[in-house]
Amino acid sequence: MKTFSQKTETVEKKWILIDAEGLVVGRLASIVALRLRGKHKPTFTPHVDDGDNIIIVNADKVVFTGKKYEDKTYYWHTGYAGGIKERKARQILEGRFPERVVEKAVERMLPRGPLGRRQLKNLRVYAGAEHPHEAQTPETLDVGSMNTKNKRAA
Repeated sequence: MKTFSQKTETVEKKWILIDAEGLVVGRLASIVALRLRGKHKPTFTPHVDDGDNIIIVNADKVVFTGKKYEDKTYYWHTGYAGGIKERKARQILEGRFPERVVEKAVERMLPRGPLGRRQLKNLRVYAGAEHPHEAQTPETLDVGSMNTKNKRAA
């Protein structure tokens, strides 16, 4: 028996639409990261980008469990001495770019390096219910019905 290795030319990518309204951020991110990598396919090959293209809408309506909405802190560094900055999850979700909460959660679940950056480009996150990818006829994935813990009534 020989080990199967997917070639870049034979990869078949699907378009998947996920409505994030009421979904728990970490659970949504882990499912999205799995599909971006292609680990749900029997043809998964670690060094090939064979994951799907994923569209997430209503990213501003995601929820956190526990007190993370008030307490979770996102840090970044400006590059200057003493330049550590922080922002709470509440500030980001109520701010100008609420989709960044989902983007960062997924980004931090993907491998670091050139392949991980290429796979992250297959993710499109929108704060509202509209998206410009109707021409790709995406399939809808109901993450909330996969597990009862995936959905919260916030």
